[in-house]
Amino acid sequence: MQKAVSIIHKGLELRGMEHMPEGEKLPAVILFHGFTGTKLEPHRLFLKISRELEAKGIASFRFDFLGSGESDGNFEDMTVSGELEEAESIFNYVKSHPQVDEDKIIILGLSMGGLIASLLAGKLSTEIEKLILMAPAGTIGNSIEPMINSVPFIASHDAYDHGGNLVGKAFLEDVKNLEVWSQSAKYKGKVLLIHGTKDEAVPFEVSNLYIENSYKAQASLLPIEGGDHTFNAYYWEKAVIDAILEFAIK
Repeated sequence: MQKAVSIIHKGLELRGMEHMPEGEKLPAVILFHGFTGTKLEPHRLFLKISRELEAKGIASFRFDFLGSGESDGNFEDMTVSGELEEAESIFNYVKSHPQVDEDKIIILGLSMGGLIASLLAGKLSTEIEKLILMAPAGTIGNSIEPMINSVPFIASHDAYDHGGNLVGKAFLEDVKNLEVWSQSAKYKGKVLLIHGTKDEAVPFEVSNLYIENSYKAQASLLPIEGGDHTFNAYYWEKAVIDAILEFAIK
């Protein structure tokens, strides 16, 4: 069953959806969306993943980060560090849920949500059963400044206009200080990486960097041949969902 849920984080409301099969002590997956994304993601990808997980007896939770989707806050106040704190609040909510087995929680992230998931798994370590990273933006610190320099600066908000989403200067400073590989490497569980080979937003090579610098033999990588950043084709989407289900169940 799908229903709207919300939690309070630092006085602001994070709004989300839970998908709950019948039963007690259920395994659960938490889905973290990407930069400028929402709890739906393109072509309703996160909703489709959640529905398929529910059909297999696995609960799932997908929230909008603050400043995104239907949650409180403004996008220009968003930082990776801030979203990491929000992700931990979401995790604690799920862990305390009366129908969830706290020892069987998987976290999944797409793009910058994948970066958040990798950092959270490193922080929480053994509290995370498995980790799924979809086109994780582990090198965002290298790519965000050139992107921002190509868009207008809105002086009244001290922010950059990225397609109608205002990106604050605090975001730029925050990503420069991220220790992605060393933090991610603290997680020692099983990792599944999924990445389109023709991804123009986050190069396919970034998933290989995660394996080389953080995960080594504990990770497997599924290339989606010809796939773009958010797997915008039926067969790409199907391959992604099938892989997630297989990894979550086994």
